[in-house]
Amino acid sequence: MEVAGGTAAALVLAGGSGTRVGAARNKVFLPVAGRSVIAWSLDTLAGAPGIGPVVLVVRPEDRDLARTVIDRETAAGDVEIVDGGATRQDSELAGLRALADRIACGRVDVVLVHDGARPLVTRALVAEVLSVAREVGGAVPGMWRDDLAEVSDTGGLRVPARLVAVQTPQGFRAAPLLAAYERAAAEGFVGTDTASCVARYAPGTPVLRIAGEPRNVKITYAHDVQVTAGGLIRRGIA
Repeated sequence: MEVAGGTAAALVLAGGSGTRVGAARNKVFLPVAGRSVIAWSLDTLAGAPGIGPVVLVVRPEDRDLARTVIDRETAAGDVEIVDGGATRQDSELAGLRALADRIACGRVDVVLVHDGARPLVTRALVAEVLSVAREVGGAVPGMWRDDLAEVSDTGGLRVPARLVAVQTPQGFRAAPLLAAYERAAAEGFVGTDTASCVARYAPGTPVLRIAGEPRNVKITYAHDVQVTAGGLIRRGIA
C-alpha cells in the first residue's frame, strides 16, 4: 500500500536455529496452532496497512522450506526471500541491501525489523511502530520490567530505576538505518539489536519507546511453542 511520503517495508528475520527449543530444525518452522511459527507474523505484517514489500531473511538451507510455508500456510503473497549471514546483524544488513535501491529513490521510507520467532505480533502494534518511526525517526516497543537487577563485576546487585524488555518490530527511517548498518559492517561492530546499531551510527535519529504487548512473546524454549504461543492462540487471546 502506498502512503504519503513512501511505503514501509517489513524485514522479518528467520535465520536462527532450534538449539534452545530442542528441535532439529529452525524454530520458526515448528508448528504452533496448526501453522508454522513464521506464518503467523508474515500474514500479520503483509496485511498491515502501510506495509509494502515484505523481506524474509533465512538461512540458505531453509530457502526452499520458507517458500513452501509461504505458499501453503499464508496469504502473504509475494514475500521476497533473502539469504542471511552468520549473525543477526549480518542478516539484517542482507535484508536492508535487498531494499537499498528502493530506499535510495524514496519508494521505501521506513523499515520495520521483526523477529520471526515472535508469531503473535498484532497489526495494532505494527501500526503504532510505523506511525512513530515515520514521525520521529525510530520506535521500539518494550514492556516495563520490575523483576530484573544489574550485577556488578564483583557479584553485587543493583536494581535500576526502570528497565524495559525490548520487543519487535522495531521501526526506523530507512535511509539512516541502512547507512548505520553499512558503517557498522565496515567497522566490524555487532550490536545487541537494531536500536543499538542505530544509537551508535545514527545518533541524530531519535528513537522512542512505545508500549509493547504482553502476548508478543518470543519463541525461545520448548514450552514457548505450545504452552505459551499455542495456548494464547487456542484461547483466542492472540
